[in-house]
Amino acid sequence: MLFEDLSLSKSIQKAVFEQGYLNPTPIQEQSIPIVLSGRDLIGCAQTGTGKTAAFAIPIIHQLHRIVGSSKKAKQIRALVVTPTRELAVQIGQSFDTYGKYTNLTQLTIFGGVSQNPQVDTLKNGVDILIATPGRLLDLHKQGFIDLDHLHTLVLDEADQMLDMGFVNDVKKIVKLTPKNRQTLFFSATMPIAIRELAEMFLTDPATVTVSPVSSTAENVEQRVYFVDKTEKRNLLYHLIKNENLSDVLVFSRTKHGADNVVKALRKNNIAAEAIHGDKSQNARQRVLDAFKNKEVGVLVATDIAARGIDIDQLPFVINFDLPNIPETYVHRIGRTGRAGNGGIAISFCSKDEHTYWKDIQKLIKVDVKTVNDHPYPWHSGSPETAPGSQQKNSNRSGGAHKSRKSEVSKQNKKRWY
Repeated sequence: MLFEDLSLSKSIQKAVFEQGYLNPTPIQEQSIPIVLSGRDLIGCAQTGTGKTAAFAIPIIHQLHRIVGSSKKAKQIRALVVTPTRELAVQIGQSFDTYGKYTNLTQLTIFGGVSQNPQVDTLKNGVDILIATPGRLLDLHKQGFIDLDHLHTLVLDEADQMLDMGFVNDVKKIVKLTPKNRQTLFFSATMPIAIRELAEMFLTDPATVTVSPVSSTAENVEQRVYFVDKTEKRNLLYHLIKNENLSDVLVFSRTKHGADNVVKALRKNNIAAEAIHGDKSQNARQRVLDAFKNKEVGVLVATDIAARGIDIDQLPFVINFDLPNIPETYVHRIGRTGRAGNGGIAISFCSKDEHTYWKDIQKLIKVDVKTVNDHPYPWHSGSPETAPGSQQKNSNRSGGAHKSRKSEVSKQNKKRWY
């Protein structure tokens, strides 16, 4: 299917064409017609499949027809609620991109910064509001937000909203909106709690499921290193230097751990920055911008902070600490191999994390290549005989592994995302 087959306004088609996009992804191809029909929707697709455009584009189309060239005061007609500040910013940028030839206005609000500029814009009126739950409820309580005219409510990254304890805030927000609204839930996983919320807030929703969360992208090469826990920092430095890695996203389990990894890399003259919840919004945005602009070669992030990191050609992801939730592994490595590009996902597994690794393997059902030729293996016991470790060379498609960024970049293909 071509994008032009979706019967969208010429203004949107022009904006998308300028981005070089021709074909919608599966989640977009299936979701956009449903959203345009006005029906409630539950969309489930793994990270990197284009969920944002799947709701942003049809919302812009609908509101552009409703608002048109009206000179009446603008009212909030679409609300997107999302768990992190970084993700809110990126969603706002998507609405700006796809709606650039319409007269629609959007505002992105979040905590950690002064509310005054946000309030000033709200007073002037906006059509689309993207918000994190806390700041949204706070400004509504102060009387700056009116949701009585809302047409569409979107809950993005719904599973993460629940994991981060936002369920009560979500219930409060839904109660502030009209009962005849259109409601869209987008999530990478569909746990029971999400289904229960859907039953409470959605009316006869359509369901679109694409690329289940247990699926890792075929164009992401996966490797695992069994490493002594105390040598992880040395192994990270060894790989970055010997493999000449840059544009690397490193996942740490804790904020303190992320800061320590950055300190260790800087001591070895590697430009690295950390991004996590203890940093202010301005600091987080500066770090993210520096990473995107290639001013910083290594970004160390916690899972929550990384939810808003969306870089089409991110070649490397390294799990410095393995997650204790298998699905989180899929989310992490989904930061690379996006929009048709290739990528490499590397995991460090210490002895105390081996149970985590076995759970991950059960979920993904992929023979991940074990790399034994490195200077920091487990001190006792052989990684080759570790239960559940794989010695096969098969990775994403059974081919020989590629270990250089230049080889990854050869796979890069322009695709609409």
